[in-house]
Amino acid sequence: MKFEARQAIKSQVLADFVGDNTPTECMEEDPSESERGIWKLSVDSSSCIIGSGAGLVLMIPDRWTLEYALRFKFKATNNEAEWEALIVGLTIAKHLEVQKIEASSVSQLVVGLANGEYQAQEEPMAKYLSHF
Repeated sequence: MKFEARQAIKSQVLADFVGDNTPTECMEEDPSESERGIWKLSVDSSSCIIGSGAGLVLMIPDRWTLEYALRFKFKATNNEAEWEALIVGLTIAKHLEVQKIEASSVSQLVVGLANGEYQAQEEPMAKYLSHF
């Protein structure tokens, strides 16, 4: 005998996710409000021998929050994973036409490089910095 999971359950989970995360009329932003407020982007990452990933949270003041979990299909250091999350978060913000954003990260190296306080000593960090 062989057990096979029901496909309908997996499909329902996807349908629920899309339904819960699709903006409705009441969630759509008023452009004048988004221009006044500063969006906030928080990123965090993790890397270990079996893989790496990151999470990011994009918040618009007094409205709604977007949360993403990223899993990378390549080996990355913690700092590289942090950069990847930052780039993805800023790309999402750009597509949402965000005018002002404040990003935060637990990586002092990533923050220092992004702010121009540090200089990239290694090639991978220089490549990530070129996205800025």
